[in-house]
Amino acid sequence: MTRLGDLERAVMDVLWDAAPAASGGVTVREVADALDGRELAYTTVMTVLDRLAGKGMVQREREGRAWRYRPAATREAHIAQLMLEALDLGGSRDAALVRFARSVTGTEADVLRAALSAEAGATGPATGATAETAETGTTVETGTTGTATVEDGPTGRIEDPRPGRPALDEATDR
Repeated sequence: MTRLGDLERAVMDVLWDAAPAASGGVTVREVADALDGRELAYTTVMTVLDRLAGKGMVQREREGRAWRYRPAATREAHIAQLMLEALDLGGSRDAALVRFARSVTGTEADVLRAALSAEAGATGPATGATAETAETGTTVETGTTGTATVEDGPTGRIEDPRPGRPALDEATDR
């Protein structure tokens, strides 16, 4: 996956932020209007979107004389891919993963534990772990069948994957 420059990232942020509300995509004009603080020419935004389409970062569909653009992947999928690419930069993946795991907050560690339990539960015994991220509202859960489910929702609460632990509100957790 391609790393993004500052302007490309700003354009992608507009697309990612608009994605749920504008499932049909957004036009160049709508992106340019959302970037109004940058005072960019319409043609500059059009060029950036065209290049992002060439890189596979956005999908586009013709609507009359205009194109409608939407992200090819979610922001979270893009970030996860960047993290995987960073692990491939060299050295020991295991050492980098351990260092990363030691650097996350308690809440983030709980989310990682739940996701790993869900992944293990898909191939092994069920753990019943649940975690929800406040940033994305993504719920990772394993059930009694050992399958993992992921749901999105902007609740802002994090379910602790350890039995008997209450849900945490991220604002009070940090």
